[in-house]
Amino acid sequence: MDIETVERYGNRRIQHRIGASQAAPDRSNNKVCFHWRAGRCNRYPCPYLHSEPPQHDAGGTKRAAAAAADERGFRSQGLVWRNPSTNGNSGPPSKWGKGRGGGPAGGVRPQRKPLDRICNYFISGTCSYGESCKFLHSWFLSDSISLLTPLNGHQKDVTGIAFPAGSDKLYTGSKDESVRVWDCQTGQCVGVVNLGGNVGCMISEGPWIFIGVPNAVKAWNTQTATDLSLSGPSGQVYAMSVGNEMVFAGTQDGRILAWRFRAAADCFEPAASLVGHRLAVVSLVVGAMRLYSGSMDYTIRVWDLSSLQCIQTLTDHTSVVMSVLCWDQFLLSCSLDKTIKVWVATESGNLEVTYTHQEEHGVLALCGMHDAQAKPVLFCSCNDNTVRLYDLPSFNERGKIFAKEEVRTIQTGPGGLFFTGDGSGELKVWKWLTSEVPAT
Repeated sequence: MDIETVERYGNRRIQHRIGASQAAPDRSNNKVCFHWRAGRCNRYPCPYLHSEPPQHDAGGTKRAAAAAADERGFRSQGLVWRNPSTNGNSGPPSKWGKGRGGGPAGGVRPQRKPLDRICNYFISGTCSYGESCKFLHSWFLSDSISLLTPLNGHQKDVTGIAFPAGSDKLYTGSKDESVRVWDCQTGQCVGVVNLGGNVGCMISEGPWIFIGVPNAVKAWNTQTATDLSLSGPSGQVYAMSVGNEMVFAGTQDGRILAWRFRAAADCFEPAASLVGHRLAVVSLVVGAMRLYSGSMDYTIRVWDLSSLQCIQTLTDHTSVVMSVLCWDQFLLSCSLDKTIKVWVATESGNLEVTYTHQEEHGVLALCGMHDAQAKPVLFCSCNDNTVRLYDLPSFNERGKIFAKEEVRTIQTGPGGLFFTGDGSGELKVWKWLTSEVPAT
């Protein structure tokens, strides 16, 4: 074995070149290497196994059948994940975070091949080694996605991305107080609208684009060129969502304002003001006739869309609830407390945590979509300037995206496209690969 150690700016990379003359280690003891399981074994040859021993038990057939059923998709009505700690619940254990088919025997997660090291100087644009650099020059680590193009123009954080239905234009908003319009065919910026205030968020619904700015929500119809300003918010509008023919906006003063669309007049009329949060509302999502709001007061409130009343307050997070996401019968939430929580309704109708995923850094945004093979994938943006990709419901890591600064917004598009916008003002366009490249 030759070990080549390259040390530069405190980083180290070890490359192993194995010659044909090396003798095979004696692994007759059938013991698995503890350091391999931890992902840090550097011995060669290692006297212990670098793989899990085969399982010879009568339950193998049942586990294989369960895995096959799970492979058909977790949308199946037969797959229901419940909180094992719920009183009186004798149903099957939660499959969240355990890999397909509930995970291997003993709860040991399958080991993945260690990922290459990304050059931090490449990310910051200061690497002077070019192609001779010992570290990887790439914006992502994954066999499933590809970077189509960066879109440069914004000078500050990209805070919203919208792709209206039937449009060939992409719209992005930023803290530089502008909305940029991008041609989807050429990737060129074809228009800039200066709003005179920070864009806190942006969403689209049908042909409409809604833009959250200080003390107002701007509403643009991309088909009729209608330009409206919805008044009522106090301070910055941080989050918006649409449901039950209403537009909801979470504001800096903790209120959630609602406007109802009047098709005959092609306008929006004030419908309600939802009061409950003590601090700013920074995330909103609508699902199953419920509105879910995440706040800087560390709570999630559940609102009934028919009565517009708060029916439950969730207090499990210990820091700002940055993002909430509805996925089938589940609610997912993330926080600066470094957790992603999966909520499910109990028999009483109240939500309880069925699984908590721990991250090493605060979590800023969640986004869900299906890959090219129609498998559910969760995007998780963290405040270490990365976006993690996780298979659901296993939470097995699928890959990682790197950015110059924190990615504050992630938006899905048609045909396997998705978009990320970071704190430097850079927007990137990504696409799922139709067939994955085999790992080398």
